[in-house]
Parts: sequence; C-alpha cells; structure tokens
Amino acid sequence: MARLLTLGTALAWLSGCAATITPPDLGGLYSREAGSGHEQRNPVIVIPGILGSRLIEEPTGRVVWGAFAGDYADPRHAEGARLVALPMAQGVPLAELRDQVISDGALDRVRVDLLILQLNIGAYVDILATLGVGGYRDQQLGQAGAVDYGKEHYTCFQFDYDWRRDLVENAARFGRFLDEKAAYVSSVRGDDRPVRFDVVAHSMGGLVARYYLRYGASEPRAGAVPTWRGADRLENIVFVGTPNAGSVMSLGQLVNGVRIGPFLPTYNAVVLGTMPAIYQLLPRSRHGRVIDLRTGEAIDDLYDIELWKRNRWGLASPDADATLRILLPDIDDAETRRRIALDHLEKCLVRARRINAALDIPASPPPGVRLKLVAGDAIPTQSVMTVDPATGRIRVSDHAPGDGTVTRDSALMDERVGGEWQPRLVSPVHWDSVHFLFTDHLGLTKDPGFADNVLYILLEEPR
Repeated sequence: MARLLTLGTALAWLSGCAATITPPDLGGLYSREAGSGHEQRNPVIVIPGILGSRLIEEPTGRVVWGAFAGDYADPRHAEGARLVALPMAQGVPLAELRDQVISDGALDRVRVDLLILQLNIGAYVDILATLGVGGYRDQQLGQAGAVDYGKEHYTCFQFDYDWRRDLVENAARFGRFLDEKAAYVSSVRGDDRPVRFDVVAHSMGGLVARYYLRYGASEPRAGAVPTWRGADRLENIVFVGTPNAGSVMSLGQLVNGVRIGPFLPTYNAVVLGTMPAIYQLLPRSRHGRVIDLRTGEAIDDLYDIELWKRNRWGLASPDADATLRILLPDIDDAETRRRIALDHLEKCLVRARRINAALDIPASPPPGVRLKLVAGDAIPTQSVMTVDPATGRIRVSDHAPGDGTVTRDSALMDERVGGEWQPRLVSPVHWDSVHFLFTDHLGLTKDPGFADNVLYILLEEPR
C-alpha cells in the first residue's frame, strides 16, 4: 500500500508540473528583432502548398478554387468540372495546354457556405500571424486593407501559383516573382545591394522552391546535375511538411478521386488526372510503397503507362468516358476521347519521372544557402498501398509516423526506405537542421514550436 501511495503521489506531482508549462511569449522574445531593420535581415516569401492558392476564371472572376460559396466551380456540374480540370489535346505539350484559369493570391482562409454549413477554414493565416510577430509586413494583407502598415514598405510576400500545373512551370514563375520583388526591395532601400530572400514553404510549395533553387527555370534533363541557379536569390528555406519523396495518397487520389471534406464536393479521378502536379507527388518506386497483392513484391515503375492501363487507373479507366464526354465536349467519338486521355496520362507520367529524377540527385547547396525542415512524426500516416492485379483496386495496407498527410521519411527524403538500413539518415537533400512536431499537416503551422523556431531562424540565427 505504501508503494502505491508513493507512486500516486509522484504521478500527481508530475502532472502538476506538466500543467504549468505554457507556450513562449513570442512577442516578448522577438520584440527587439521585430523592430529592427538591420542589413542581415532578409525579406520573406511564403509559398503555400497544393490547394493553397485561389484560382479564378480570368474573364469573369468566377472562383474555381478557394471558396465553396455562391457561383463557385462545382466539379459535380459539367461547366464546373471543365473549369477545374486542365485542357487535354493529343500531341500538344503539357506547357501549351492552357485555359483561362489563373491564380489570384495565396489563401489565408477558405470560405465554405453550403446549406447549413457556414464557416471560414484557416489555411495559411497562422504562418502570416507568426511572421507578423516577427515584424514582417505582408504585401497581400496590406494591399487588401487587412492590416494598415502606414508608409512602411513590405518585407513579406506571398507567392501564389496554379497548383494544378507542372512544378517546373511554377518554379520558372517563382523566379520571375523573385526578380520582381527584388526590384521592389532595391527601390525602397535606395541602393544596389544584392537582394536575397528567406522562404517559408508549406507542403508542395517546398518542391517548387527546391526545384528553383537547384535548376532555376531550366528543364529537367537526363544526367544533369544541380546548377544551383536559384542560390543567388535564396538564403534560408524552411520546408514545412514537404513530401520530398512523394505520397501514396497522390496515387489514391489519381485512382479514386478525393472528397475535400464533409458536405463538400468530390473531385473525381478523371478531373484530377488532368493535373500534372499530382503525378509529380507520386511516391518513389524504389522505396517500395506500392505492392502487388499477388506477388507481394513492390511495383518497380509507377510511371509506366502500361501499369495504369492494366489496372484501369484514372484516365486509363474504361469508366472514365462519362467524365471525358464532359471535359471534351467537342469530341463525339468515345475511342478518340480515350486516345486523348491516354496521351495526356503518358505525358504526365513521363514528366513526373523526369522532374522527380532531377529532384532526387544527391547534392549539397552552395555555402550560404541553408535548408531547414519542419515535419510531423506523431500521427499514423498512409505509407504503403497494395494493388490487386485482378481488379486494379488499391487499398492502404500500412501506416508510418508522419503528419497525417506526409510521412516523416518522405519529408526527410530518407533513402533507407525500401533499401538497406543504416544508423544515420541517407538523403539526397542536405538538411541544415530538422525539427519534428507532434501535430497534423496544416496544424504544423499553428504549433508554437513552429512559430518559435521559424522566428529564431529568420531573426536570430547567425548567418
């Protein structure tokens, strides 16, 4: 009895100690740095992930993505599906398949107004709030009138992009964006000192930044090595929940479609299959993340169109024609529609293979460029899928530590996965530092540990 009492007293004491722990006073910690404008402080670029930029139809201003209210592009209706999907045409390069949809700002919130459900879902407002504590003045918030900065110039910029499109296209657009903002910063400084930026990139936004850092706007080419063309513009890059080794969830979405949330519409696999970026989020075949149910062996090439045809996945599904008739209204013949769809599928797979090969080349950045990773490792996250070759059906068969969307090993780009175990991380990405948090994919940006570490990196860490 005495032993039990002693243990109970100890547990009560420990829980009392735990209850006294509170998040840090970030305003107090960083107030002096926030108010300073010293030369070692870079302006900051925020890059959202997939779904993180508002998309509109340029001629009308109609919302394609970023709100579920009013006259938004509902993919359950023919006109909405055509707006959400990218165009397809046989023999035409992906970069030339353009529509009238453009990005129109990064999303700090998403408005939902469906029947009885009315709410605003916070997206990247937490990153902006953290940077606000650090004294960064955001251009998008200032110009929208959300914050009055007076006559002070902007030191924070949000890079919005069409997340449906190819990573290299968006990396090239990012480069032009940096040039534009560098010219602005030089004009307000009134000197010709080189302008470099720090970056906070969430999810797929980190892949855009990493490709630009390595290759600038150059096309991925077999056997090429990183040229670090983006190193003149970038200094610190903070990757937050970035799927550096891809995710099996992207395969699930390309095969089965995705429902964004309760009461929200489903985006079917054919509509999603028109978007090159989702193929560029596929897991690496060498990591053994997709298993043949019959043989128990890993599928050795996820970018092989014959695999997609055999399994009747996505654009290769015989059932795709119901949606293809909507997306290709000028094509009367079902066989012609299928040829166009398979041509588009092959182009997306070939492109994904080339881009991911370029991202996977081991290389260390030049001196003065530092890569920081913030990742989750406490939530079981889809990590392995099995494929039934008789039906083509896929199912999740295993989970690994992660943030519920991106596994820990994908964020790290851990090459030990699917290979021989070693006691130290093996990664083609040279991480300057890694921080693990115990929360979900979007919750990473809400975590006090994220805010504290990011402000230290941006404001105090020696350069």
